[in-house]
Amino acid sequence: MSTVVVVGSQWGDEGKGKIVDLLTRHADCVVRFQGGNNAGHTLVVEGRTFIFHIIPSGILYQDKTCMIGNGVIIDPAVLLQEMDGLATQGLAVHPERLLISENAHLIMPYHARLDKAKEAALDLSQKIGTTGRGIGPCYMDKVGRSGIKAGDLLDFSLFKDKLAANLDEKNFLLTHKYGLKALDGGEIIDSFAGYAARLAPFIGNVSLALDAARRQGKNILFEGAQGTQLDIDHGTYPYVTSSNTIAGNACNGAGIGPTHIDAVVGIVKAYTTRVGAGPFPTELNDAVGDALQAKGQEFGATTGRRRRCRWLDSVVLRDAVRLNGLTGLALTKLDVLSGQAVLKMATSYSLGDKTAYAMPCNIRQAEAARPNYESMPGWPDDLTGIHDFSALPATARDYIKRIEDFCGVPAQIVSLGPDRAQTLLLHNPFKN
Repeated sequence: MSTVVVVGSQWGDEGKGKIVDLLTRHADCVVRFQGGNNAGHTLVVEGRTFIFHIIPSGILYQDKTCMIGNGVIIDPAVLLQEMDGLATQGLAVHPERLLISENAHLIMPYHARLDKAKEAALDLSQKIGTTGRGIGPCYMDKVGRSGIKAGDLLDFSLFKDKLAANLDEKNFLLTHKYGLKALDGGEIIDSFAGYAARLAPFIGNVSLALDAARRQGKNILFEGAQGTQLDIDHGTYPYVTSSNTIAGNACNGAGIGPTHIDAVVGIVKAYTTRVGAGPFPTELNDAVGDALQAKGQEFGATTGRRRRCRWLDSVVLRDAVRLNGLTGLALTKLDVLSGQAVLKMATSYSLGDKTAYAMPCNIRQAEAARPNYESMPGWPDDLTGIHDFSALPATARDYIKRIEDFCGVPAQIVSLGPDRAQTLLLHNPFKN
């Protein structure tokens, strides 16, 4: 029995969905432990593209159990839309295959409305770049002890009491602060009564189910969303998400003790991207950046926004190693670098007359940081058809080796294209 956590090592969009899909074949249970439908995992399997926002990527395997932990916040409409979409593709989701934590909080209609209203009211220089899905306001209610949980759908009188208590305050903010129309409580009740009827069979105690699976010797895979630099505590605050994205939250967000985690795999793109506002010290506003963006098809799976591109930032990667306790790397999109004669890697930042080897916590310093690069030769070869590590060009293997040496963690997986088959599994983290 092994438990493996998969996390993003940069600003998200590293290709976690594909790596989780790859590792799921070795797992019995796949668990999502934080975030909401502001994250998107894209998988390409035998030419078919799947995008998941809430359901764990492991759902594509019919013999696996998927779980949504208490650290996830759920928009029931989006969840049901995903389930219906899978059903139309012959992948019906049944309660035997998906368990939703009764302690997971629900995104309510007023959360998304307030999220968009607050962002729209900010000056351009103050905008965070929220997806507008209601993520932040939902987490605020959770911490403020006024949230509504998935388990409340099982006691609908409790749900209605909580809704009534919240709606007065939310409608006051919508109408008096933002000048918007008040939400109709009756309409919300009707919608959520329908959600409750469909979701009730899926709701239960994820922590107990995980403990039982662990005691039975099953392999468990924990699936993170977003990336380390978007962590609410350790990221480029305030340009972050509203949850803890690092590996430690797998325990809190699913209900399992830290001594039961065996390995942590950090997904790192062979270059670095970011969606939305915030500091990005090695950003490429030139032809190279445009080439990486076009070849890598760098558009957000959730928002469709163009991702900002840059050379690999090893400062950020080393932060991820420290914060997550990474035991292995999964290097993705190495194939996108093919054709670049020279590759660069940021190894430190210049801050005036000082050198920084970690992302500054002061946001102004982070914005002012300038990367210090080291250069390496690239390769002209197309990597997408390679199925053996030794067949990679020597310069590609050297690039991987430099990343390993710099951060002190071995590359266990190398992705050479979007399809499931275009992956080199150098070491299986479930086999310690």
